[in-house]
Amino acid sequence: MKTRNLISLITLLGLLTFSSCRTEDDLSIDPPSQEFIGSNTNIADLLNSTSLNDGSSDNIIDNASCFSLVLPVTVSANGQQVVVSSQSDFQTIENIFDSSLDDTDVLEIQYPISLMASNFETTVVNSLSELLSLTSVCPEENAIDDDIECIDFVYPIRASAFNENSELVETFNFDNDKDLFDFIKDIDEYSAATLLFPISLVLFDGTQISVSSLSELETVIENAEDVCDEDDDNDYDDDDCDSCSTDAIETIFSTCTSWTVDKLERNDNDLEDLYSSYSFAFMTNGEIEVNSAQGTTFGSWQATGSGNNMTLLIDIPGLVDFNDSWNIHEIQQNISEATLDLRMGEDRLRFESSCSGGETSGDVLSNTLTEPSSIWLVDTYLDDGADATAPYIAFEFTFNPNGSLTATNGSSTINGTWSSQNGGTELMLDFNSNDPLDEFNDSWDVISLTDNRLELSDTSGGGGGTDTLIFIKK
Repeated sequence: MKTRNLISLITLLGLLTFSSCRTEDDLSIDPPSQEFIGSNTNIADLLNSTSLNDGSSDNIIDNASCFSLVLPVTVSANGQQVVVSSQSDFQTIENIFDSSLDDTDVLEIQYPISLMASNFETTVVNSLSELLSLTSVCPEENAIDDDIECIDFVYPIRASAFNENSELVETFNFDNDKDLFDFIKDIDEYSAATLLFPISLVLFDGTQISVSSLSELETVIENAEDVCDEDDDNDYDDDDCDSCSTDAIETIFSTCTSWTVDKLERNDNDLEDLYSSYSFAFMTNGEIEVNSAQGTTFGSWQATGSGNNMTLLIDIPGLVDFNDSWNIHEIQQNISEATLDLRMGEDRLRFESSCSGGETSGDVLSNTLTEPSSIWLVDTYLDDGADATAPYIAFEFTFNPNGSLTATNGSSTINGTWSSQNGGTELMLDFNSNDPLDEFNDSWDVISLTDNRLELSDTSGGGGGTDTLIFIKK
């Protein structure tokens, strides 16, 4: 969006730091390169890459990082229909896929749909074959691409540019990435152009940065270019192992001292039945003790990496089906059991434990919610399957060890109570009649619990509708 102003060149002097005196020999205005945005400058390339349309957030549907879906769309995830109208619905699909670890996940799209390319052009797609043909040009999962996703502009921002042909200074207001992208795309139409500072940007972790010049902006974008996981794969939000670490591995192995094989697949052969009587103890010193009817065997383990890039090296003499460097796909500790899911290509190894041998004092739910300085946010609230998250996004929840609970949204604070019940398998919430949080007043079943995510479910009486409430740690 732009407006044209009949401003004398002397006005632009203050913006672009060049003289307004022009002669026949002065066919172009050439201020120092760091002072303006030129069509072949590094800052123009960085602005272009930062403003490209990112198509990776919906990869769970279209498997294409260089296109984004124009919402809403309707899909079927493992037979369950989902109307996708916002980002939270991608998580709904992920939850459906994660509800069973052993089934084959199937997603079907109701056509026609529209896809938006990285340059914001849209294309109507009428069938799966058209979708596959269109997206075949996209890079593979996690391949290097042009867009910069670890930093974003805080809009609105403004720019000024001098059009040599019209002798006009044009001012531009940008409200979104597309506005900025279109401006940079046409930058060669102007003799000189600059952004109007100060400008704010936000990093992937929520940190805001203010810059006051093009050179400073160039440095900030370059420094942020490769500092985060751009999530350019087809696992929504890369959330399966966000909190994974070598410390988390050691903690779960010390807490849960006896493990059995729940799934073992090598070269398309299901082998778990061969090891149904085996128990594994992963010692914190790196040793593995394996007990079975054949006796006791000792081996070793080593975890390396962090987050979604962790490996677990297993070496047990005589047990070649286990020996390999496995990718740690997910570590999950629910109230009643823990699972360790390992992958290597198409091969899978999943251990599970009842954690009966090493529970720490207090139930896991209470310990997790009351961890010092922890603040919890509502990630998803589904009221009988319908997305009702919006009224709760601004609230920050603090679960205190004494059973009190506070929720603040910046302008008000609501007090309530909470309690862990039935050994931590249920969470009771009570905000009295305080709207809108009184919607949460109930005894919720704990579906899953990790260090930074709690999923709850409640099935109402009568009609039997099911509500889902998901908290994530800030």
